[in-house]
Amino acid sequence: MVCPKCQGRGLILKDDNWAEICPCTRQEALQKRFRTARLPREMENVSFKDFSFEYYSRHHFDENRRSYYDLARAAFEAAREFAARVIAGKETEGLYFTGPVGSGKTFLACCIANAVLRAGREVLFVVVPDLLDEIRATFDGDQEVSEQELVESARRAPLLILDDLGAHNYSEWTRNRLYSIINYRASQQLPTVITSNISLEDLDRYVGERTRSRIFQMCRAYRLNVKDDIRYLKRIRHSLEKREASAGGKQGIF
Repeated sequence: MVCPKCQGRGLILKDDNWAEICPCTRQEALQKRFRTARLPREMENVSFKDFSFEYYSRHHFDENRRSYYDLARAAFEAAREFAARVIAGKETEGLYFTGPVGSGKTFLACCIANAVLRAGREVLFVVVPDLLDEIRATFDGDQEVSEQELVESARRAPLLILDDLGAHNYSEWTRNRLYSIINYRASQQLPTVITSNISLEDLDRYVGERTRSRIFQMCRAYRLNVKDDIRYLKRIRHSLEKREASAGGKQGIF
């Protein structure tokens, strides 16, 4: 469908030979940024205002006697500050979010991504095991992109989010690929967000000492702790709400 405002030109013609960019062009650019960012579809609309602290207990504590709520608050504020600095084009340390499965690490990383994308900047979201599988698949010779292109896209992305850098069975080959990406970004001071279920102190057992050292150099670490998996709690709540809505609808019939 042709835009009625600009008739497909992308510009709205004004008086005195002046024109302005049509809103449809901005929307198309935003949609393109989201496509190339590769965020999970369910995370494409999340924002910092959607981050709920209700899942982080004030009555459970880590080994340093910091409540789960206080830990989440620190991670949240660091994420907002990070996003603001990236949007402003300022140098900033990366972020390393660690914690158990379902503790909100990916959600918070995607809040950053969406804020940066909507501000007109580019983001690349990569699930680490998927990236390594994509790189391996290039060895068959039937792929549209090469190993070098995949690695370079991660190395040079204006903002890179490496999701699920976890306790996988990393070979020397995969360790070298990860080091190539992280070492380049550290040396070029490119903003990077990493999520993992492994603490930064224990990460060398999985990705190697070199990679862990570079991550330690380039990122500030924040931990998210929860008593119960947030995804599970949301699923239970959703089921209960559907059941209540269904029960209410049936009562209204009679």
